[in-house]
Order: sequence, then structure tokens, then C-alpha cells
Amino acid sequence: MTETRDLTIDMSSDRDITMTRSFDAPRDLVFAAHTQAEHLRHWWGRGNPLDVEIDFREGGRYRFVEHTPDGKEYAFRGEFREIVAPERIVQTFEFEGMPGQVAVETLVFTEQDGRTVLTGTTRFATTEQRDGMAESGMAQGAAESYAALERHLSTMR
Repeated sequence: MTETRDLTIDMSSDRDITMTRSFDAPRDLVFAAHTQAEHLRHWWGRGNPLDVEIDFREGGRYRFVEHTPDGKEYAFRGEFREIVAPERIVQTFEFEGMPGQVAVETLVFTEQDGRTVLTGTTRFATTEQRDGMAESGMAQGAAESYAALERHLSTMR
């Protein structure tokens, strides 16, 4: 298990990575921040400029392109498989720089005393893909994105 400030990362099985983070905001706001383009633009790409295309419905798709300060672009895409608002989202996740390596993410939003605990479990096709993601700087990137989300949530109230 790895702790990155407020983010806990656990290799929960040989093909899974689970990340858990608590936010000082009600579940409805945290869910909205994950499902609406006007909010995703502010936090998902670590706070970097982000192009967002999202059709938030079961069977709908998304595509995000992060623009980094050094001029690089990183694109990600997926499809929404299951939505239980505001409790759960199951979606695919693919980094376009590594086509064909599609993971399945399950996001669970739990409210406790006005705070929201977000638990995200990503299942990879192989242990090698999971390990590659873990070694890619994922922990730092997720921690930066969730810190940007915490800042953005304070503006949504």
C-alpha cells in the first residue's frame, strides 16, 4: 500500500489498483465533478488545460486531452458501462499513447458526515499492464489531479 498525501493506493490483486481519497464536499458535488465537462476541465488533467468530450450515459463515451506546460498532449478515452447516480460509475479507460490496453474502472462515491470517500478500482487485462501503470507515475498524477479536484470543489458550493 502506498500513501501519497491524502491518497491511498493499494495493489488489491494481481490485476487491480485501488485508489481511495476523501474530499471535503458532499457526494452530489464530487459526482458532478466527475460527470460534467465544465467541472472536469478544472481538475482532471492535474489542473492543466483539458479538452473534454463527454456523453455521460450508459453506452456513452468520453475523450480527454491534457495539454502540459511543455507543449505535450496526452489523450485518454473510454466508454461508460454502468451509471448509478450519485453512487457508482463503471467505465473503460485507455491511454491513446498505448492503444489496445483497455482497463475497466469502477468509481464508488460514499458520503460520510458531509465528506465524500471516493474509491476507484482499476482492473487491467494483465499483471504486466497493472505494473506498467503503477510505474508510469500514476500515483503522482492521481494525487495532483485529486488536489486540483479538492480546490475546484470549494468553488462549486
